This record gives sequence, C-alpha cells and structure tokens, in this order.
Amino acid sequence: MTSEGSNTTAITLRTPTKDDGFRLHQLVAECPPLDANSIYCNLLQCSHFAETGVAAEKDGDLVGFISGYIPPQKPETVFVWQVAVHEKGRGQGLAKRMLKEIVAREACKNATHMETTITADNEASWALFRSFARDMGAEIEHHEHFEKGIHFGGKHDSEFLLRIGPFTKKP
Repeated sequence: MTSEGSNTTAITLRTPTKDDGFRLHQLVAECPPLDANSIYCNLLQCSHFAETGVAAEKDGDLVGFISGYIPPQKPETVFVWQVAVHEKGRGQGLAKRMLKEIVAREACKNATHMETTITADNEASWALFRSFARDMGAEIEHHEHFEKGIHFGGKHDSEFLLRIGPFTKKP
C-alpha cells in the first residue's frame, strides 16, 4: 500500500476487496465514457481479480480503480481491463501510479508485458499508456483487435490492442 500527498489529503493505493464492488460500479458511472459493467462483474473484479487490481482512496472515497488480470494463455502479461479516475483524483498522476502499483505486486512478478484495448479517439488513455511504457523502458505495439462492425455490431468503436513490453525498468 502506498500513499502520496497532494495539497490536501493523500490518496492511498490498496488491494481491492469485495466491499469495493458497488463503489466501483458508482465510480465507473461517474467517469464517462467508461463502459459500465454489471455490479456482479464489479464484485468479481474486486474479489477474484483483486491481486491484479488497485483501489485508490481519498478521504474515504473511491477516487480511482484499475481492474486487470493475467490471461491464462499469457502468464507473462497483465491485461488492464479498465482504468477509472474520478475528477477528485485527476491531475496527480494517479492512473500511472496505479499501473505501477499493479506491476510491482507479487501476483505480477512474472509479468514482463502489459496489454489493454483502447478506442482510437481515447487520447487520455493513449497518453497514459505511452507514458507508462516510457517509464518502464518498454516498446509499444498496437493493432485493431475488436472491430466495430464485426465484434460490436456497429454499436461501439473499434478497440485497438496495445501491447507494452518487455519491461526493462522496475516501477
């Protein structure tokens, strides 16, 4: 667990618990354009995948969260499912701190790569992951992975798979 101060109160990073599931659901709802998952899915993210996720609290409020997992077919990779930072936690480098917290965890000790999917127009996410890659001394590759017309029935923009690695620096 780490914490870092701002002008007011420190933001504490910790491993999520099932008690964070509903709070995560509310956080995502307050962070457009993130896709909302079911509350049950959020409960699983906070319990089954807790060791590869991170919760960020400030003044007792959940102000940030990253959900992720290690795909069974890629044990060297941590996949970041969703990054949420509430406006109360923005402008402090919180998202990158949370990414570094995850790769520093025991559960990710064998991770040499990180993957995520991002829509082409999500400039904030592209900037976050490029900055993280630089800090980790890693290369970036990307390609269209889930296509709008094929995988989303035309109802969601295509998602590009971003692969970062191998990491040459520690967080």
